[in-house]
Amino acid sequence: MAATTHTVTNQAPPLVEYDVFSADPALTEGVERHVAPEFLDEAREELETLGRTAGSAQAQEWGVQANENPPKLRTHDRYGNRIDEVEFHPAWHRLLGKAVSAGLTNAWGRPAGHVRRAAGFLVWTQAEAGHGCPVSMTHATVPALRTDPALAAEWEPRLTSQVYEEGLRPASLKAGALFGMGMTEKQGGSDVRANTTRAEPLAGGGEYLLTGHKWFCSAPMCDGFLVLAQAAGGLTCFLVPRVLDDGTRNVFRIQRLKDKLGNKSNASSEVEFDGTWARRVGDEGRGVRTIIEMVAATRLDCVIGSAALMRQSVAQAIHHSAYRSAFGGLLIDKPLMRNVLADLALESEAATTLALRLAAAYDADTDEERAFLRLAVPAAKYWVTKRCTPTVAEALECLGGNGYVEESGLPRLLRESPLNSIWEGSGNVQALDVLRALQREPQALNAFLQEVGKARGADHRLDGAIKDLLTELADLNGIEARARRLVERMALVLQGSLLVRWAPPEVADAFCASRLGGDWGTAFGTLPHTLDLASVVERARAVV
Repeated sequence: MAATTHTVTNQAPPLVEYDVFSADPALTEGVERHVAPEFLDEAREELETLGRTAGSAQAQEWGVQANENPPKLRTHDRYGNRIDEVEFHPAWHRLLGKAVSAGLTNAWGRPAGHVRRAAGFLVWTQAEAGHGCPVSMTHATVPALRTDPALAAEWEPRLTSQVYEEGLRPASLKAGALFGMGMTEKQGGSDVRANTTRAEPLAGGGEYLLTGHKWFCSAPMCDGFLVLAQAAGGLTCFLVPRVLDDGTRNVFRIQRLKDKLGNKSNASSEVEFDGTWARRVGDEGRGVRTIIEMVAATRLDCVIGSAALMRQSVAQAIHHSAYRSAFGGLLIDKPLMRNVLADLALESEAATTLALRLAAAYDADTDEERAFLRLAVPAAKYWVTKRCTPTVAEALECLGGNGYVEESGLPRLLRESPLNSIWEGSGNVQALDVLRALQREPQALNAFLQEVGKARGADHRLDGAIKDLLTELADLNGIEARARRLVERMALVLQGSLLVRWAPPEVADAFCASRLGGDWGTAFGTLPHTLDLASVVERARAVV
């Protein structure tokens, strides 16, 4: 006979077996907005299929397994031969295989490819975020390789393939390949021009041997890597394959795997090169210029990945509140909890809307859109990734003690949340990059202001924020010390402009009142009580 004290009541059911894509109006409306009508049905079908898989119990279990069974480094085989291999749990390969087969490394050669891929990346990251690292780097390698047509012709079909093949073999024998990147070193970090890895040319045109180390090299089981090294002509970009064409292993000595705060499913390593064969990508001395397109694409993925973490945490918080009763009613109906949930929903929708707008600019590929991206990407990367951690933390708190235990999934999201703010340049690097663009590329500011100006006159708080931003931009005194403040305002004004144009009135009104109008506290849940908060929360609810 069951003990009556063990009867379970007043617990929310798991948020499972639902379509992650279709349950997100901000995302579905963004896809409809940015994908041409003739491709929309196809895009919807592929994203709904991926969304159902992402929301399935099976995919959620894969995410748990991949993080509870982190990768293991095997430096030598049983006989003492150096092998430098990393073993992953089968769940990692299932997650990665699904990402590749869903086209998440293939944005560059299909209609509306970047928006479709961004939406898919946002959906699938909600199942598990760590495996998104090699997915992102593989996608982002394509524009860097295009600086060398011969290399692009050889590698691009492999990188954009929708076939995933694990294991180390010559890339020419595989139906699909993944790429990583090695830029930072112990002594330099973000200051990559301080790199000491050396590149010595061989007799063959464009072939070199590399000697040095990389302090962070994520996903070391990828088929190839773009790395920076010092050649005679200066800092240069190189392609390093893990396995050479004749089947021998390239010198790629994995010293150890990083023991990280989060991102446990993914292997981040320290790597030594010692006579490592490489092909030059671009001209000597143009390494930063060559690899910068890869960096820009991965920075956008930082925005998308953070938006995904925010969306999943907010969906979990609203779902819990819709079932959990306290003090005589459902949490979702309590005015104070509703204020918190609405505030979180605003942050999530603003991040999603901005991420898709940036992806659409990549698809358009005009001079004006490229100029817009030059400022908008680092500004968005700075702000959206900064907002991720407090958003996830507040969403976790909505579940109370239930959110603090591992089984809820929120702790994993919280540990993951700071990563995108650090990866591909921390906050100061992004802010300084914005200043660099403002000083050197006036067309970028013009494109940014034109985008923001499309909503002028629609909301007086947005108009006031634009005016204040222009004042900030006109004052160059102490500009570096003010850079974070300036970039924050740029990102908020851009988000406000997008929401005023495209979001429901209650969402735009609440965003402008709080983020731009100053009617907001210093924590979530401090929105003006006169707003239509119930509609904001209901819009963000993931209905199973």
